[in-house]
Amino acid sequence: MGLRIERGSELDQADTNGDGLLSRDEIKMHLEFQRRELEDADAQRDAMRKMTWFALFGMLLYPTTIMITSAFGLDKAATIIGDIAPTYFVAISALVAAFFGANAYSSSKKSEHSSALPPRVFNMPTKPAPKGPAPQQDEVI
Repeated sequence: MGLRIERGSELDQADTNGDGLLSRDEIKMHLEFQRRELEDADAQRDAMRKMTWFALFGMLLYPTTIMITSAFGLDKAATIIGDIAPTYFVAISALVAAFFGANAYSSSKKSEHSSALPPRVFNMPTKPAPKGPAPQQDEVI
């Protein structure tokens, strides 16, 4: 006994055995996959936030490093670090921009794919499945 699903619906992906009916196990597995996708998206946002803060602190500490080397009388080191600064700032900015751009591109491709299928809402049956042959009329979702 299960819930009958329409072919091409969002829940069609949850029907792992392809029989057109969703069992409780298939629904649980589908919900677990959705939960993991949400956790992965959350971890990706955390990684982006950490990368952004790391790049920001690096860009702010770079001039401080030049001033500290000058204060200690290491003018040659300050000059070398200062000469590398433009390359450093461009490289860090490009790295962050490329990472954010790639994530935005992959997110837009994912949303295009998922928006092709309209979202469906279904209710899990609250009563246990009756024993015996399955009824002829299944709920269509």
